Parts: sequence; C-alpha cells; structure tokens
Amino acid sequence: MARILCGDTEFGYDEAGGGEPAVVLIHAGLADRRMWAHQLRSLAADHRVIRYDCRGHGETAAGGEPRPHHEDLLALMDALEVPRAALIGCSMGGSYAVEAALAAPDRVTALALISPGLSGRPWPEDMLLEAAERVHARIPVERREVYRAGGTTEHLLVDALATAEAHIEWMVAGPRRDLSALPHEARELAVQMYREHLERLWSGEEPPREEVLPDPLPGTRLDRVVAPTLVINGLDDVPAVQEVAAEVAAGIPGARRIDLPDTGHLAPLEHPAEVTDILRAFLASASTVPTREDPGTPAAPA
Repeated sequence: MARILCGDTEFGYDEAGGGEPAVVLIHAGLADRRMWAHQLRSLAADHRVIRYDCRGHGETAAGGEPRPHHEDLLALMDALEVPRAALIGCSMGGSYAVEAALAAPDRVTALALISPGLSGRPWPEDMLLEAAERVHARIPVERREVYRAGGTTEHLLVDALATAEAHIEWMVAGPRRDLSALPHEARELAVQMYREHLERLWSGEEPPREEVLPDPLPGTRLDRVVAPTLVINGLDDVPAVQEVAAEVAAGIPGARRIDLPDTGHLAPLEHPAEVTDILRAFLASASTVPTREDPGTPAAPA
C-alpha cells in the first residue's frame, strides 16, 4: 500500500502491472479500494492498474480543500503521471468517472460503469423510506442524530456493525435476498469496509464533510460523453439504482449495457472473475473504437 500527495490531501493507492491504456479503479461509496482486489491483480497482466481510496475513505484523509471527487481523480492521475486512462467506477465511483470524462474527455479512453450513481440526482421517496426501515431503524433515532451532527456515543462500535450489516444486506445482497446470498469472503469484506467507514464518520474526530457537487450535474450532460462506455447492472440491486443504470446506459451515446443475474450492488466483489472477464474484453474492444467527437466542440474547418 502506498500514499501520494495530491494538493493538500494524501491519498492511499496501489498500482500494479504495465501497458496502455492505464486503468483507474474507483470504488463505491460504501466501500474502499479493497473491493477491487481481483481486478487489480488480473487486469495488471495487460495494463497499468491503479486503485485508490476516495477522499474520506480507507487510507485517504477527509480534510483539505473541499472539491468534487472527479477533480481528486484527475489530480491523482496528474500526480501519478497518467496522461490518459480507462476509468472503471462502481456506484458513486461510476459518477465520478463520468464527471472526469466530461471535464477532460481527452484523458479518458473508456468508461466501465458498474451499478452507477449520478451525483446530485435525488433518490425516490420509496427508496428513502425503505432505507429508513431496513437500515437506519437498526439504531435509536437519538443516537443517529448525534452521529449526523458530528458527535459520537459509547455505542459507536455496536451501532456501526448493526448499520453496516443491514445496509450490506439491503443493497449489496439486494432487497430480494439476504446476506447468505453473498459469497462468504465478499460478505465479510463488504461489511468490514462499510463498518470501518461508519466508525470513522461517527468517531467525532472529523467534522461532517459537505459533498461538493459538480456544476452542471453529470446527469444533465450524459449525451456529451464521448468515450466508449459499458454499463454493468446487477439484477438484484435496489430497483432505484437499476433505474439509474438504465438512465446512464440510455443517455450516453453508443453505451452498451450488460445485466447480471443473481448480482447486487458490488458486482466486482460478488462475482470477481466474471466481472473481470467482462472488463478485460471491454477494454480490448474499446481500444479499437475511435473516440467520438465532443458534440460541444465546433467542427474543424474543411
């Protein structure tokens, strides 16, 4: 494991392999870079592969000057001297990849978006109610309010574990399954990553960090993405998340979509070999596809 300074923030990251294009792996919001263990190892046979912890996750500090996550991603690429890369993002990591492709299209050779989110897109009321019932209700409301305000309680460890298990069951296994549907190692790591993240958030040691959204939001500009794009959707994921995957696949010109049965929110962790094979084939095919011209760029004079 290594660290690198990007601006005023030190990021935890790993890299392996060599070969072009480089590949950058961007984790889900309820995980950290450990979710990419199989992809880091396997894709390194043909590519320089980098995985990193987003700001406030894993080994990366939460402080520093607030800015959108895609700016951190591009700064990390600068620091590691990666001029261009294929970006593979899961959940909100998928949105950060899209945002980077919109901000710097010449630096992104391909996009693989797994159960992608979209920064700033509101979740439907029925999803929020389900989350409240299945996840937030695991701990008393008065303690939830303390954590939300940046404080901590003596029940921190118990509350973090209960919340992590409930959230992983609801989203990573999926609302129609339970934790037993996940492979043992995937289940244990998913709960561990989210539990550790909650313990960090609720420790009272770091002030609550307000998310900085890109302007304009990525969901309003999907038609401007010019990189070859693959969207992977888990058919056991939360329905509202699957709706976002469908929206992204339909909104990005030429995007291809793959639906995986018996798969929840963290497909790279739940089905590592299958997802890696899909990604390897996509990266090989994307390298032969000419990048479309940015529709916002005037055509060159004849």
